[in-house]
Amino acid sequence: MSGFILGVELDGDGAHPAAWRASAHAPADVLSARVVAERVQTAERAGFAFASFADSALAPEAPEGVRARLDAVQRAAFAAPLTSAIGLVPEVGTVYTEPFHVATQLASLDIVSRGRGGWVATATDDEGTAALYGRQGQPGKPGDAVEVARRLWDSWEDDAVIRDAATGRYLDRERVHHIRFAGEDYAITGPSIVPRPSQGALPVFGASELAGTAELDVALVDASAGTVDVRELTELAAQTARPLREAGLLVVLDLDVALDAAGVTAADRIHALDQHTPWHSNRGRYAGDAAGLIELLAALASVVDGVRLHPAVLDTDLAELGFAVAPALRRRVPLAVPRPGDTLRDTLGLPAAVNRYQESA
Repeated sequence: MSGFILGVELDGDGAHPAAWRASAHAPADVLSARVVAERVQTAERAGFAFASFADSALAPEAPEGVRARLDAVQRAAFAAPLTSAIGLVPEVGTVYTEPFHVATQLASLDIVSRGRGGWVATATDDEGTAALYGRQGQPGKPGDAVEVARRLWDSWEDDAVIRDAATGRYLDRERVHHIRFAGEDYAITGPSIVPRPSQGALPVFGASELAGTAELDVALVDASAGTVDVRELTELAAQTARPLREAGLLVVLDLDVALDAAGVTAADRIHALDQHTPWHSNRGRYAGDAAGLIELLAALASVVDGVRLHPAVLDTDLAELGFAVAPALRRRVPLAVPRPGDTLRDTLGLPAAVNRYQESA
């Protein structure tokens, strides 16, 4: 499948730090299974190619809000059997996490979602996170973590599981391989304890800064901080995306979004929330009506492969995106709309993953 990729971030109550004040549920319900399910299903009905789930070792910075979140992989795995098409892409760190466990958790997500899993690989290395792990001065290397995951996913050949009742063998040991990774910080022999993911390898997303050190499929970029117009953001996005696309990566732009809703302008909505907690972000921001956002996304479709939207308030903006933006944008730009049975690699237009060990066996 090819087309412009639309993703959406579903963490918390929205991108605005005071979003919980405008949500349709009690603050603590953001941790409930019901809210997780409803939002992912709303995003799927709107035709988003993927939903991402932010995460960190530390609690969210919300002085007056809910300073807690559910684990991103668990949220994605919970949503898997409740959806049938949308990609599920949790954020998982690479610096202090155990790469073997990360690889097997993500493989399990891909299996339970029937090939719709992805991974936003992050490289958070601030003092607070380091202190939490008690490993100051001992961060892992993001490139190593991604490489280990890719090798572990390949350590089982596609037909390693044989379920031979006559001989009592579940797998063919000749089709399961040691990865024998040795880095500066750790060594992993393998193989994985989980069969090969349904996609072979989950699509790996990451900030563009990681592109030179880790093997990514999708680079996430920020073009500008603050509110910008169509021409300015498009030019900045084109400049940022060009070298990454030339290197063979898909480029997805991160964009904050607040829409006019229920007779209240986006500017007034933001102003009301800013009275409680000002909204600061490194991402570009669109605030306005649906028609303006459609024009912006149509322009961006000529310079980047997709956009990941960060709605200001999920309970308001996600519904507006599904009702007023996505259908009209589909008439302007070919979109990568997932269908039941598609893998996330299919939706993103990525080639089939080749197993390095099976090729050399």
